[in-house]
Formats: sequence, structure tokens, C-alpha cells
Amino acid sequence: MISDSDAVSISPGRRVWLRFRQSRRGYWSLVIFMVLFGISLMAELLSNDKPLIARYNGELIFPIVKTYSEKTFNGDFDTQADYLDPFIRDQFNKNGNWAIYPLNHYHFDTLNYFATSPNPAPPTAENWLGTDDRGRDVFARLLYGFRVSILFGLALTITGVLLGLLTGAVQGYFAGRTDLFFQRFIEIWGSMPELYLLIIFASIFEPSIGLLLILLSLFGWMGLSDYVRADFLRNRNLEYVQAARALGLSNRQIIWRHVLPNSLTPVVTFLPFRMSGAILALTSLDFLGLGVPPSTASLGELLAQGKNNLDAWWIALSTFAVLTITLLLLTNIGDALRNALDVRRKA
Repeated sequence: MISDSDAVSISPGRRVWLRFRQSRRGYWSLVIFMVLFGISLMAELLSNDKPLIARYNGELIFPIVKTYSEKTFNGDFDTQADYLDPFIRDQFNKNGNWAIYPLNHYHFDTLNYFATSPNPAPPTAENWLGTDDRGRDVFARLLYGFRVSILFGLALTITGVLLGLLTGAVQGYFAGRTDLFFQRFIEIWGSMPELYLLIIFASIFEPSIGLLLILLSLFGWMGLSDYVRADFLRNRNLEYVQAARALGLSNRQIIWRHVLPNSLTPVVTFLPFRMSGAILALTSLDFLGLGVPPSTASLGELLAQGKNNLDAWWIALSTFAVLTITLLLLTNIGDALRNALDVRRKA
């Protein structure tokens, strides 16, 4: 603990970090989340159907970054080599050849043509979490799907925060007719059926992550905008803002230098919760078939497979565990961050 006399010399950012560290649950949730996210960013190196590096006929090759045909390894076809084929693997086991494979030998879209059990197959030493109904490795799809969900959640959160900050700041600072106009616009815009619009656009355009991000961003900023607006309405009449006006600062300078830094508490506090909502939104839409393209690894698509294959318990159970852990970590981080920003607490 730090005494009150020492706390005076600590910067506000350092003080918030010390309060955050006091919450063991929130701090270790952040550490675990960052480790899991870092692992997912290296998914190609951990789960792939291509060797990381190999030596063939005295030459070092890197199949993970360069495409080689089957004829390169004494095969019969010019198509890309299947490194899970027993014939190709046998080529790396003779004449001094060798290959280093990732820990998991499957990409998220790799079909296991050489499985000994019908699909969906239960967990084995080869497929750690089993396969889905198409013979794809569940562990690989969870790893890549987790990365897609986190990156999508980050992108949607950042977009929503920027739009919410902009609209809330304009409403709260200028108030009057500007605030009245924006409030009526938000009421009309918020009453539009978001799910129906997603269904309509999904039937017109080819599904993509970019299109989904744009559509969800159009509606994801309104909740945060209300909190920013309320803070700006309160801060705009405080003494330091009036003094800045008296010194001749422009509205842009007052907003950027003075009002905005003192109105960021709700923004920072709600970041983990907004990210949780974005991940749940993507998972739900994928579950309904309105999300990312079928060729993309998706947690929602795995949940849909678990619903359609109730006897393949490993699909639904593993996906549910990943979602639960992810949302629990983000919730713990959000609670700890909210307590850290509470000025009534001491560090």
C-alpha cells in the first residue's frame, strides 16, 4: 500500500494502474487474456497443415510461406502438395530428409481425409478436440475462430467508441438545438430493426467481415454516446472551461484539451463490456448464418454444428468453454477497470 503523502506525487495514470493492480482477479484476467490473444496471433505457427521448415534433397524449404506442388516431392500432380498425405510424409523420412510440423497438424479449413473414424470424430491423439461434421479439426477452428472474434470485437469497439465520442461530444458541448436535433435523430435511428436490416443486406451482398463491421458500427455507437453527452453537459459549465473560453481558446481546443480528457471515464470503463457485446453479436449472427463467410473460422458456426450434432458433445462443449472463459475474463477486466477509475478508492 502507498501512503496518502506518497500518493500526491503519483501521476493520475499511475494511480489508476495501482488501483487496477489491487484487483487480483482483474489483473490476472488481463494477463491471461493477453497471453491467449498472443497465442492466437501465432495460430499459423501453432496449428497448420504445412511444415514450418523442411529439408528435402539437401535443400531447406519453407512450405508455410511458399507453395510447392506434389511433383516437387516425386508426386504425380501439379496441384499443391498435401503434407498430411502418408506418401508425402514418407518422402520426408528417407534419404536424410526431414520436416518440422507445428504442434497441431491442421489448419482451420483442413479436411482430414485419412481419419480412421467417421466424422464428426471424437478427440484423439491426432485431433485433440475431435473433428466436426466435415472432418475439420475442432482445436484449429477454435484457435483461429478465437482470433477472428477478438480482432472483430476490437475493431467494432474502436469504431463504436470513435463514433460515440464524436456524437456525444458535439451534443453535450454545444447543447441547445444541436443536442435536440441529435437526440431526435438517435431516437429514430435506434428504432430501426437492426436484425431485419442484417438479414436484408445478407441476402443482397456477399457476406464478409467488412460488411458486418460496417452494419454493426452503424448501431453500436448510440449507447456510449449517451454517457459521453452527459459528461460533456456537466463539464461544459465548470470553471476551468469558462476560464478557457475567457482566454480565447476555440471550441475545438477546449473540447480536445480540457473537456474530453475529463469525460473519458465512462469510455474507458465500458471498453471491455463493449468488446464482450461485440463478440457475442458476431457469435450470434454466425450461429444464425448471417455472419462471416462459411470459409472463415467462426465460434458461432461451431455452436451451430454442436446443435446439429448433439451426439458430438466435444464440439459444443469446447466452443462453449472458449466463449465462457473469454467473456468471463473481459468481465473481470471491466469490473477491475471500473473500480480503478473510482476516485473514492485509494492506491
